Amino acid sequence: MVQPVPETINFPAEEEQILKIWKELDCFQQCLKQSKNKPRYTFYDGPPFATGLPHYGHILAGTIKDIVTRFAHQSGFSVERRFGWDCHGLPVEYEIDKTLGIKGPEDVAKMGIAEYNRHCRSIVMRYSGEWETAITRLGRWIDFENDYKTLYPSFMESVWWVFKQLYDKGLVYRGVKVMPFSTACNTPLSNFEANQNYKDVQDPSVIVTFPLEEDENISLVAWTTTPWTLPSNLAVCVSPEYQYVKIKELSSGNIYIIMEARLVALFKSDTEYNILERFKGIALKGKKYKPLFDYFLKCKETGAFSVLVDNYVKEEEGTGVVHQAPYFGADDFRVCVDYGIIQKDSSPVCPVDASGCFTAEVKDFAGQYVKDADKNIIKYLKDKGRLVHCSTFNHNYPFCWRSDTPLIYKAVPSWFVRVEHMVDKLLENNDKCYWVPEFVREKRFGNWLKDARDWAISRNRYWGTPIPLWVSEDFEEVVCVGSVAELEDLSGIKIEDLHRESVDHITIPSHGGKGVLRRVSEVFDCWFESGSMPYAQVHYPFENRREFEDSFPADFIAEGIDQTRGWFYTLLVLSTALFGKPPFRNVIVNGLVLASDGQKMSKRKKNYPDPMNVVNSYGADALRLYLINSPVVRAENLRFKEDGVRDVLKDVFLPWYNAYRFLIQNVQKLQKEEGIQFLYNENTVEDSHNIMDKWILSFTQSLIQFFKAEMEAYRLYTVVPRLVKFVDMLTNWYVRMNRKRLKGENGTEDCERALETLFAVLFYMCRLMAPFTPFITELMYQNLRHLIDPSSVENKDTCSIHYLMLPQVRESIIDRRIETAVAQMQSVIELGRVIRDRKTLPVKYPLKEVVVIQKDSEALKEIRSLEKYILEELNVRQLTLSTDKDKYGIRLKAEPDHMVLGKRLKGAFKSVAAAIKGLQSVQLEEFQKSGSIIVEGHELHEEDLRLMYAFDASTAGSAQYEAHSDFQALVLLDVTPDQSMVDEGVAREVINRIQKLRKKAHLVPSDEITIYYSSQPTGEYLDNVIKNHTDFILGTVKSSLKLYPVPNSAEMIIQEKTQLKGSNLDLTLVKGTSDVGALPLGLNCAYVNVKVSVDGKKQDGVILLENPRGDNIVNLIKLKNVIISIFRLQTSKLAIFHEKKELTNETDLMILSGKTVYVTAGTAPVEAIIQSDNLLCKYVNLQLVNAKPQECLKGTVGAILLENPAGGTGLTYPGLLHETAKVFGLRSKKLRLCLDDAKAEGITNDSSLKLLNTKTIYVHVLPRTAES
Repeated sequence: MVQPVPETINFPAEEEQILKIWKELDCFQQCLKQSKNKPRYTFYDGPPFATGLPHYGHILAGTIKDIVTRFAHQSGFSVERRFGWDCHGLPVEYEIDKTLGIKGPEDVAKMGIAEYNRHCRSIVMRYSGEWETAITRLGRWIDFENDYKTLYPSFMESVWWVFKQLYDKGLVYRGVKVMPFSTACNTPLSNFEANQNYKDVQDPSVIVTFPLEEDENISLVAWTTTPWTLPSNLAVCVSPEYQYVKIKELSSGNIYIIMEARLVALFKSDTEYNILERFKGIALKGKKYKPLFDYFLKCKETGAFSVLVDNYVKEEEGTGVVHQAPYFGADDFRVCVDYGIIQKDSSPVCPVDASGCFTAEVKDFAGQYVKDADKNIIKYLKDKGRLVHCSTFNHNYPFCWRSDTPLIYKAVPSWFVRVEHMVDKLLENNDKCYWVPEFVREKRFGNWLKDARDWAISRNRYWGTPIPLWVSEDFEEVVCVGSVAELEDLSGIKIEDLHRESVDHITIPSHGGKGVLRRVSEVFDCWFESGSMPYAQVHYPFENRREFEDSFPADFIAEGIDQTRGWFYTLLVLSTALFGKPPFRNVIVNGLVLASDGQKMSKRKKNYPDPMNVVNSYGADALRLYLINSPVVRAENLRFKEDGVRDVLKDVFLPWYNAYRFLIQNVQKLQKEEGIQFLYNENTVEDSHNIMDKWILSFTQSLIQFFKAEMEAYRLYTVVPRLVKFVDMLTNWYVRMNRKRLKGENGTEDCERALETLFAVLFYMCRLMAPFTPFITELMYQNLRHLIDPSSVENKDTCSIHYLMLPQVRESIIDRRIETAVAQMQSVIELGRVIRDRKTLPVKYPLKEVVVIQKDSEALKEIRSLEKYILEELNVRQLTLSTDKDKYGIRLKAEPDHMVLGKRLKGAFKSVAAAIKGLQSVQLEEFQKSGSIIVEGHELHEEDLRLMYAFDASTAGSAQYEAHSDFQALVLLDVTPDQSMVDEGVAREVINRIQKLRKKAHLVPSDEITIYYSSQPTGEYLDNVIKNHTDFILGTVKSSLKLYPVPNSAEMIIQEKTQLKGSNLDLTLVKGTSDVGALPLGLNCAYVNVKVSVDGKKQDGVILLENPRGDNIVNLIKLKNVIISIFRLQTSKLAIFHEKKELTNETDLMILSGKTVYVTAGTAPVEAIIQSDNLLCKYVNLQLVNAKPQECLKGTVGAILLENPAGGTGLTYPGLLHETAKVFGLRSKKLRLCLDDAKAEGITNDSSLKLLNTKTIYVHVLPRTAES
């Protein structure tokens, strides 16, 4: 049974309840079971480390993955979703090093690798519980039980297999490479890791001399910010193309060679030197110089200590002479190899150990940490007369992402995978992948691939997958092992685990007479493991061979943009090398989530809110939608703001929830008041003829069509804004404009159509939004499903919204014409609202006319078809349409933005400003379209001008209008005050106070109440407005309105005193509808005044649009028949007008209650429209006291006109009795009519009925035996 929906909601608390439902039903596993035999959709989850807690980057990527995989499931696929854990590598080791105080390899050696790795293993899953809790709380469905971990022997064995394939293809070699090196962690890092943590630092900046051997009085001068690399200098490099100069420093007489463009690095003024000679850098090639130090003089034999040339030397910084320490710089290494100074396999000149300290080769600084040695090296050079200049230099420098210590660049022996030879194949495979956004594939990732270098895959560490190479001492005999079975066969030892402590001691007999082969000490870079993840997670090729090959490449992966040099890259390199094809078909790349100040989120700085605190405050759905509806899904960065999450609640979820609540309220009201049980059956639901129903249903189907197309293209960044916009369309347009229909004020049948429409749209919406906001959609569905006709459910498990497939597009319902028409209407209404806001005219206050000017006559027809909504939303009396704006004397004029243009144009501003003011309307209309205009030779844009509409004073009747445009339609609003309209506005203010009081008391529409009021002083403006607009107020609040005092017996709900228009307004709401002791105000039923002008006769009267209230609702046909009968007209061809607009079958008569209509034989009324809507006939109200109405009637409140037509023969007492019995269907009953509920003052045949005008008659049904 459908449950009432509370007025307020705590989203996080409701989400916790939904989690319980999912757990009880085991929903995720049920989904997997239900889809088991469906087509497979393959998803790879990139493994995070469990040594830290999840942050917003994880939450964002996880949300994207969850949305896409949920969508795939709801599109009819079977989607296995396994969580993965990255268990090896530096993050784990760094934590252990910190905990155990380990400084270097010696400490590990003392402890033993087995013990060290035992500690590592113990913390690997330190935060796994917190990860599972957080990810589950965020609504992500992923399998933690059937996970994969990179430390599983099965995973590690597959990594060995991958490596052996590469080795057998000749793609593995041992070499040295200059790499980012962490001296704190004693290991090289990948370039990706090195790029993760740049900081602004201040380093020493020195310029030193390199005297030429041919003339030691002439010195090359080189600049460096790493003085510690100077002891390893083997060459200097210049640009072959740039101009160099030989200069004489006037203050010292020293002669230097420097790039001419870089003289500023040494001198502040050109008066400090004389230029002796100019020449291209190529002229310096091969010249020998005197070394700075004598540590590596033996290298002179291979050409060291000479001038080299290369185009990497630029003119942006330094002196144009770059010192070369080939084992501490990648370019240095490349250039020195090219010139034969060093060989790739030669013994490296690298006198720095793994902890960053100088070795004994550098005898003057041995044992010193390189950064600490800088100052000592500078002093040494100064003492030797080789230092020209010393200062400091601020620049961006890489730090170790784990230890937060400066990296150095250092050549290390490493195992490499050859990548450079397959760049073209990598680019070809990349082109086969579909990237979202597209630019990442072409630009960021494509550019990275073009410059791809051989990949150093080894790490000199302990906790990782050991590289399976067994080698002789001279490295000439190498055996690569590709499986556990192979190692067991080669060694004769049973293998239980593959970590270093389990395999390092294993030897393999040499086949070349070299004794035994021992395993190399290195382990794999953890990026090699994560790149092997597609194969290793299923233990390929040892198990699941067919399943893997049938589902490779993956259909989908997603990670952050930083993974273009990480996981995306390693996946592609390995799959290309192994299989020659890409590893995935589709990939979504997200940007980075930054702190609100644009800085990187930092635990130390505490510059971001804890994710779980945000979830506990606003809910996971709000956080999910905030992240997904942001630039970060387009691979741009997001500055995270907690207010943005709160705004999702306020702007999206609460309106959506209120629409759902409004539906349930009125479904229950329909059942309570009409006894109709609402059940929705999509197959048998009747078509609605209401244009707004047709619009929202068409709009919904168009959304489904768009949603499916864009989701299949993985463009979440286009889908989510449309879904959010749809919430606005549903709540702020459809529900708002159909409240009366949904509440049943236009009759039961129309109410059912409106409720069916709203239910259908909410149900569609829940299914579409389920992948994005899994909690709120489940919350609504768990209640909405009780309103679904069981006969429409085809034996499916429908216990969760997430079991349901996405709705199919019903193209027959899509009506682009209606969608366009409503869009035109919305545009007009929004433009009108802007004008009202600009003139501070609240919508409560009616205005005379809105004029819409639009060149497209078809658009005007569409606007006319929705006229009643425009009139109602803008609260205007009349809509006028035109294609001619000149008729109203409208023109555009422009004013310059003084602040913007004044600052930019300076002296030219005055003449440009004058020209702007003189621009013609035609020019400005063109500017509106193009967004730019040339004025006095200056190109101006939208931010430079302010456009306004002006009216020609010569055009009569235009002064009362205010204008606004959206460049398609121009809207004019008549803003001249009119007292009757001002009065109605005040009456609407009273209604507003009453409705707010109802809300404050938490009342629902079905609650029966009576409203008592007092306006003091009596007889003042507010009091008169209420009395004159009583019928209008009653027609809206749908409750009795009575004057004070409140009877003592009344049960008060709420009371409030307020001020309005200089009067004191007291309002009290009490329970029930038939309280005694106060006079009712206004006619109980909806009515229209009627002015008939037919057959040359004019007559006035009143037609009740309902009687009793809520029953016998009159439509246009019935209205005409009643008019013919009452006014005894001879013709049946009638036309009925309200304010010169003819009523049609589509007209909602109830909104005309209290208004005056004009009846003619077909032509528009020629008489002046009278603004007063005072009741034209005398009347009495009826209140049925002690019985229920019969003859299928339900209302207990009604009315009888004492005369009709106005001034005609009045009703007699027998006639009053007869009409009263007819109103309530009590024609077989005896009635007693009284002026009070206690029967003290009865009405008899002798009573003067004229004196009963506006009074309430209490109707008592007498027992059969009683005397009347």
